[in-house]
Amino acid sequence: MKILYSPASPYSAKCRMAARYLGLDVENVKTDTNAAPADLLDSNPLGKIPVLIRDDGRGIYDSVAIMSYLDRVSGGRLYPKKHEKRTDAEVLEALCDGITDCLLAIVYERRFRPEDKIHQPWIDKQWEKVTRGLDHLEKNLPKTGKKLNGGHFSLAALLGYLDLRFAGQWEEERPFLAAWRETFAKRFGAYDEMKSNA
Repeated sequence: MKILYSPASPYSAKCRMAARYLGLDVENVKTDTNAAPADLLDSNPLGKIPVLIRDDGRGIYDSVAIMSYLDRVSGGRLYPKKHEKRTDAEVLEALCDGITDCLLAIVYERRFRPEDKIHQPWIDKQWEKVTRGLDHLEKNLPKTGKKLNGGHFSLAALLGYLDLRFAGQWEEERPFLAAWRETFAKRFGAYDEMKSNA
């Protein structure tokens, strides 16, 4: 199997970290979505990453579907077996992915619009969602017990992306959340290598 990814993509980071944690034989293929390479478009008509390409050549996207697939092929090792705990992990993943969605909306608004067309109220609205989500995480940090799960990897990917694009804009008021990065890195030694980077 192989994952088509971009180094800056937090969704790619989430899936790549999970595959590494599970010990799956997955090749990581750096992919430029702007170049619209054939292997990307043939695997995902949306032309978005990450994409997991299975041994039979079929593609799986988006990151949530990839994480579910990794869980199945690993024998259910990515999410808790008990229903309540699995739901908690899935909700954590949804929250972190949702915060990441808002961060990307801000980045894209600033990057792709001419300066005089940037809509600051839209950015402010997205940042409100980000701060509410981060405040919730600060007060409700997930435990990292014997096993990591999909929610943990989503949170780690989110924090890596914050470090990449929003360093110095969120940590001071959320010391427990900021410190969670080190907690996670102790459980997953490849974190610094695999989190979002330019």
